[in-house]
Amino acid sequence: MDKEYKTVFNSAVCEIEEKKSRFIASVKPVSNEEEALSFINGLKSKYWDATHNVYAYSIGGNNIIQRFSDAGEPSGTAGLPMLEVIKRMEVQNLAVVVTRYFGGTLLGAAGLIRAYGKSAALGVEAAGVVVKKLCREMSVIVEYTLFGKIQSLLISEGYTIKDIVYEQDVELIVFVFVDEVDKFINIMIEATNARAIIEPGDDTYITLDLQGKLIL
Repeated sequence: MDKEYKTVFNSAVCEIEEKKSRFIASVKPVSNEEEALSFINGLKSKYWDATHNVYAYSIGGNNIIQRFSDAGEPSGTAGLPMLEVIKRMEVQNLAVVVTRYFGGTLLGAAGLIRAYGKSAALGVEAAGVVVKKLCREMSVIVEYTLFGKIQSLLISEGYTIKDIVYEQDVELIVFVFVDEVDKFINIMIEATNARAIIEPGDDTYITLDLQGKLIL
């Protein structure tokens, strides 16, 4: 699993016009190649009357998958420029389809490259670029007398509290970046004089905007 990567937050559709040709960019976050192909095939059916349905997608992880198709456009003028946009924007786990309705005027190779690249970039921007960071859910159980101190400390240190459970003691579920788990445990031990019960939970991705703010 990647510890951190950029992707898109939402699906999005946007459209531009170049010399009377319509270029409709459709973007969707996907987690595997099957989802990407399903999205692409769905748009081929939706825009069955289009001149071209060009696509590119990138799947990260242990086995990186990057594919594209010019879908009948001259080789290297459509799908490849879209994939290059994906690489340049450093996003993954997404599929991009640009549908073209020919307007009667040839754009030439350079014009096609610009149009498909521009469409893909605008589509990715419209979908919202976000950062996914791999975290471990850490359980911290403390007595009520320590709760206020620990809650304030977590907030001041920039940790995200997922949940608080009030029972005989108080349990705080905290998102901790996987590379900072040992540091987090040491902070909790020191702050509570080793009176906290600290247990690791599942690993999960949290979503941050490009300024590092958590997106719920």
